[in-house]
Amino acid sequence: MKPKSKILIIAGSDSSGGAGIQADIKTVTSLGSYAMTAITSVTTQNTTGVNSISQIPPKEISKQIEFTSKDIKPDAIKIGMLYSAAVINSVLKSLKKIKVKKIILDPVMTAKGGTKLINNQSIKLLKSKLIKKVSLITPNIPEAEILTRKKIYNLQDMINSANVLINLGAKNVLIKGGHLKSKIMYDVFVNKKEISVFKNKKIFTKNTHGTGCTLSSAIATYYSCGKTLKKSCEMAIKYVNHAIGTGPKYGRGHGPINHLNTISIKKKFR
Repeated sequence: MKPKSKILIIAGSDSSGGAGIQADIKTVTSLGSYAMTAITSVTTQNTTGVNSISQIPPKEISKQIEFTSKDIKPDAIKIGMLYSAAVINSVLKSLKKIKVKKIILDPVMTAKGGTKLINNQSIKLLKSKLIKKVSLITPNIPEAEILTRKKIYNLQDMINSANVLINLGAKNVLIKGGHLKSKIMYDVFVNKKEISVFKNKKIFTKNTHGTGCTLSSAIATYYSCGKTLKKSCEMAIKYVNHAIGTGPKYGRGHGPINHLNTISIKKKFR
């Protein structure tokens, strides 16, 4: 099968394979596209938490982005973990050079176990510059609360916070509602012209490691293949929900989801 599109992933590495670059590559591949990477950091972690974080020098991150894109032009970009202001500035400069229009930003701020993955200076720069340069930003509720400085308790709060991000310069916002205490899963898509709410039955499980990374990569993949941004969000949400529901239950902590849920193995291995 020939890949449908080419996705450049700018994000951190997760040694456990559940989130980060590893989850992104699995997602893009399982949806039929070609994944390229620019690694921003290397984390040592498993399902129980993060042990250490090693930063990649900003110049090396830019070299990965620019040298890769010079040879194979991405159809879309997914951005994940950007730990420092220097890294964000470096990425911004590279994005200006490679001129890719379809960019999805997952503002990764904490690991599933609670470890902080971004510093305060970076958050300010993300709000003031980076969100204006991307097609879509996909914060979960804790991330949206940090970005907007507003607490979110219900669906209306999600919509209000999304509009705050629009006023800060974001073109499109998808706030993920998995942290709400509700039997229904609400995800809110907002821009200056519309407000759409995606409703799904919530799957109650601790095994949701990497759901944000997976969702943003799935959106980037569908978007790169010609789907509208709203439709890409809808399809990506369905993909992630199925991945959660068919999760392999690995590890003693917050386990990974099943990125391969779209693939059926026709040949039996003996």
